[in-house]
Amino acid sequence: MKVLSQTQIGSLIAITLIVSAAITASSDLFLRLLIGLALGITLTKSAIGFAGSVNRAYRRGSTELIKTLMLMFVSASIMSAALLYSQGNEHFQLWVNPINAGLILGGLMFGFGMTLSSCCASGVMVEMVADVPRALTTLVAFGLGVYIGFPLQASASWITDSWLSSASYTDKGVFLPDWFSWGPLNGYLMAVLVTVVFAYIVVKLAERYQQTRKEQGRYLGVAAEEARQNLVLMQQGASKLSALWSMNFGAVVIAAIFTILMITTGAGWGASTPFGIWFGKLLIMLGVSASDVAQFSHKSVELFQTPVLQHGVSLQNIGILLGTVIAVLWLGKWRNPWVNSYTIKHYALFALGGISMGLGTRFANGCNVGALFTPIANFSLSGWVFFVALIIGGVVGNRFAQKVRMIG
Repeated sequence: MKVLSQTQIGSLIAITLIVSAAITASSDLFLRLLIGLALGITLTKSAIGFAGSVNRAYRRGSTELIKTLMLMFVSASIMSAALLYSQGNEHFQLWVNPINAGLILGGLMFGFGMTLSSCCASGVMVEMVADVPRALTTLVAFGLGVYIGFPLQASASWITDSWLSSASYTDKGVFLPDWFSWGPLNGYLMAVLVTVVFAYIVVKLAERYQQTRKEQGRYLGVAAEEARQNLVLMQQGASKLSALWSMNFGAVVIAAIFTILMITTGAGWGASTPFGIWFGKLLIMLGVSASDVAQFSHKSVELFQTPVLQHGVSLQNIGILLGTVIAVLWLGKWRNPWVNSYTIKHYALFALGGISMGLGTRFANGCNVGALFTPIANFSLSGWVFFVALIIGGVVGNRFAQKVRMIG
């Protein structure tokens, strides 16, 4: 009997998932699963991860991922501008987040935490396929952080009120097209140009940093990036499931997936809130009453009683995990994800990273997708403020990791 290859097993899993979900799930849930699968496959085949942006730069001297993220932000903003200009921003739930102390503190905490756990909210689902002990420890602690942060997110003025705001989002945040409403295309052209300028500045600073590391002999590079450097866009099509994708191609694909999500759901990409819901469900399983769980979190009882697979964003997160499984199998890279040599100290640091990220998401009203990517693509100035805080927090986190000898 012929043994199936990993690529064939991955294809079989993908077909089974899609067909079974198409038959049994509602249209909205089926869409969420497809979005999650597409994100998981793209993140894996193109070696893109938000946490790696700081970690690769600090530990290996490579800023290629940071530059790739800038391409993704610009691509998504251009697609969003076309959509919002044609349909009107009032028809969408845009993530124009407040600019305040919570945003800055949350960005610092999230950047700090993702260096210890080497993943973020979406990344923990991806890492679950390669390193279950680290990812699972991070996920539980992340959920705890989100859950205990729910009450503050709902009531603390330093999280809910904005220092700056614009006409369409009074006291809520800055929507860049409002500042340029006098200009072409209702301000969207100028908003895109501002996004391009911010991204260009980041790219130039990243290039200078990487060049300095090379001149100092401290550039180590990243194997996953180097394996993709010579790939060109036309070689990365879906015609060969086992092919790697260039990071730039993956960035454009994620921007397109984001736009599809905006069109079909009216909102952007979020990932962290379900972790707090899952932690609440865990408390209920351990004997805490659903009403007490809901009352503490300022959420509805129904939210914690809804099955995980019936909650859209939860299913989307699970889809990211499953998409990663499929992509890893397509690439023929499946390995035992339980093998590790971690000590108690490692697990404590993973947990610290998870709690820090979880709380950070409540203070900043989102994670790397909910407070960074989606707001920038939705022309919220808050996304760029979060990015600066995230980088600073990431540098502090890496230095802390060195002091406790977690990294070299």
